[in-house]
Amino acid sequence: VQLVESGGGLVQPGGSLRLSCVASGFTFDDYAMSWVRQARGAGLEWVAGINWNGKSPYYAESESLKGRFTISRDNANNTLYLQMDSLKSEDTAVYFCVKYELSDLPAYFGSWGQGTQVTVSS
Repeated sequence: VQLVESGGGLVQPGGSLRLSCVASGFTFDDYAMSWVRQARGAGLEWVAGINWNGKSPYYAESESLKGRFTISRDNANNTLYLQMDSLKSEDTAVYFCVKYELSDLPAYFGSWGQGTQVTVSS
């Protein structure tokens, strides 16, 4: 299993980024996927998940996240996305792409990508 994230970088508050995760080594559309982030010095925070066919997205109940992030997937190209809008400084973190062990949530985490850094700063 290989999960390779990209799309991170430095962005100003209020800006947008789209993260991508290209998957290989397994049948991508057999599994649910998710994004998890970790700010420096903090624990892991689950951001969003999506079932195998992309028709059921799930989001963290955090008020600070609601309505700003959108998870999606392209099974034809084995790619997971996270569209992040109206970014805030508190969104600064390493974002990980994570494969679940089942096709839908809830499920246990399986494999993790190496992460991509997102920094929101003026």
